[in-house]
Amino acid sequence: MIHETRLIFWSHLRANLRNPAWAVIMLMQPLLYLVLFGPLLENLGGAYADGSDPWLVFTPGMVLMIALFGSAFAGFGLVAELRSGVVERQRVTPASRNALLLGRVAKDMTVLVAQAVVLIGIAIAAFGVRPDPLGMVATLALVALVGVAFASASYALALKTRSEDGMASTLNSLTVPLLLLSGILLPMTLAPGWLEALSRINPLSHTVDAVRAMFASRFDTAEVVTGTLVTLAFAVVLGYVGTRTFQRENA
Repeated sequence: MIHETRLIFWSHLRANLRNPAWAVIMLMQPLLYLVLFGPLLENLGGAYADGSDPWLVFTPGMVLMIALFGSAFAGFGLVAELRSGVVERQRVTPASRNALLLGRVAKDMTVLVAQAVVLIGIAIAAFGVRPDPLGMVATLALVALVGVAFASASYALALKTRSEDGMASTLNSLTVPLLLLSGILLPMTLAPGWLEALSRINPLSHTVDAVRAMFASRFDTAEVVTGTLVTLAFAVVLGYVGTRTFQRENA
């Protein structure tokens, strides 16, 4: 299965490299937030309970925005492959059904991590952001896990809906609440109590707390432990859902 996964991975990665427009487009939204919205936060340092640097709060949020939207919309490519018969041709090969999913998810993880590195590099060069080096590496690891979770779910949704319209309506209904209740744009500690309590239901909010703590060198906090465990569990659950769906739909 490893060999088959590698073949699927390289096939899809080469396709991305030949036409990198989608990866660039997905990078542009958080980059615009960083450039146009980030400077507005420079006077909000005192608004944070611990006096955190707003850039160390905002930048990791933008990194996770890439992970959320880049992976959640990955399934649109699979819909196109279903329509063109690519998946049908793969079904008649002896390739493992798990490899068909894992190769695609591995490609999405690679692209997401590359985009995150570019965004962090721009934040460092243009805005003087100084993240903890180990925290930055740990953040990229959590970005990869978020990519596994949402890409797997997105491919499962693509196999179920088999249409861009069905996927778009479903994803918009899910990703917008996930974004707003995660604290990606602003920490939920600034929200009223009821809204902050509601955000705790969102697994992504714990990931956001973890990467912000790690960016600021606060590794000995409960946020890091909770966020890492929740993200890992989320990736395992949605990865299992994606795998089972691929097995059933491609049997």
